[in-house]
Parts: sequence; C-alpha cells; structure tokens
Amino acid sequence: MKDTPPTSEQFERLLKWLHHDRDEAATEYEAIRRRLIKMFSSRGCSQAERAADVTFDRVAGKLSDLDYGVDDPRAPYVYRVASYVLMECLRVEKPTPLPPPPPEPDPDKEVILGCLDKCMESQLPGNRDIVQTYYEQEKRAKIDRRRKLAEELGITLNALRIKAFRIRAALQECVENCMQQQNNEMA
Repeated sequence: MKDTPPTSEQFERLLKWLHHDRDEAATEYEAIRRRLIKMFSSRGCSQAERAADVTFDRVAGKLSDLDYGVDDPRAPYVYRVASYVLMECLRVEKPTPLPPPPPEPDPDKEVILGCLDKCMESQLPGNRDIVQTYYEQEKRAKIDRRRKLAEELGITLNALRIKAFRIRAALQECVENCMQQQNNEMA
C-alpha cells in the first residue's frame, strides 16, 4: 500500500468534490474516514487507519480524471476504491485463519463404543481377530498386513475381503440392535 500523499491542491480538490461548503466537506471526509476504518478493521486489515488514508490519497489523485455530476453521491466511489485497497491489504498481510473449533462431545459415541465392545465380545474369537487385524494400521502397512493375514489363513486376498465384509456387516447389525435397545430403555 505505497502511495504518495496528495498535494495541497489535490486535497483541496478532494474537499471541494465532497461538498462545496468547506466545513461540510470536512465533516463528510471524517464521516467516510471513520466508516472506512471500521470496514478495514472488521475485514481483517491490521492497518485500518493507514488503509483509509491510502484510499483518500488515491481518490484525490484520480479526481482530475473523474466525470462526476454535482448531485452524484461521492461515498460509493470512495468505497469502490477502498475495496481495492482492502484486497491489497489482505494480500500483503495474509491473515492467519482461526483454528477450527474443537468438536463437540458426542453423547452417542459412548453408547456406540459400548455396543461395539459388546458385539465384538459376542463374535467368535477367530472372527474377532480377523476384523481387528483387517482394520488396524494405515496406508501401506494396512495393505501389507492384509496380505499377510490372507496367507496365514490360507485364503486369497479377495476371500479375506469378503470374510471381513461379512463380519463387519454382522457387527454393524449387532451395534444397531444394541443402540435400539439402549434407546428403548432410555425412553
């Protein structure tokens, strides 16, 4: 946001452009400046006062090129210039985003985990081991572990996928039934 301040002639032209009466022009200038500062600060520009001044500097520098009628409102043009100054301000500052709020505690999570534990205990030990091993680890380690598990069981990788899918489907049905029971007991 490097801009040269307006000359005294440009500043006088700016005041005259804002209002033909000098006192009214000064009042209008201050009112627009306060709104600009509020706008800049509320949108994350840390140098809000500087940005407001830069906005007026640019408007003052462009007045000779403007074709404004006597009754045309002045503030919209100033705000349009301010929107460009704001973009520059934010591009330079790159505000750090706020961290996401922590997830809200899920009261059903405890119920779900309790039901899952019950359902896992109800499984045959072999099926319990298969599903626990099948879904543990991540990325490449998971792929390698599944391949090794299939070898240990003497089945193909595809057969292991089907077996794990069936065990998981049975577990899911068990957990849903358990949760339904829990909900009925609470009602």
